[in-house]
Amino acid sequence: MQEVIDLIPRKVDFMNKDNIVLIDVRTQMEFKQTGIIENSHMLTFYDEFGNYDLEEWLNNFQKLVTSKDQTFILICAHANRTRMIGNYLIQQEGYKNCAHLHGGIAQWLQEGRKTVTI
Repeated sequence: MQEVIDLIPRKVDFMNKDNIVLIDVRTQMEFKQTGIIENSHMLTFYDEFGNYDLEEWLNNFQKLVTSKDQTFILICAHANRTRMIGNYLIQQEGYKNCAHLHGGIAQWLQEGRKTVTI
């Protein structure tokens, strides 16, 4: 069974230069605390109470990822949410090229990589 691919920050940074779709699933408060990776699309999955609207999220997601074969990278704080979301997208929705930022934005910042202020 296929699972979400772990990508280290250096690889994500490199792929970002090739206009890969980056989707940050964190909350608005998290975006403000750390900023976002340049070119990321802010598409919150879980709200601050842990609730989500899968149908609405998928509708917005499909505007960014228009093919089941398109490569995209999910981003969250520590890569826990993105692992669950990514595996769902692969196993239940049929997406084939789903990756996530290993260690999340925390690892990105720990390596001294830049973010854009929101």
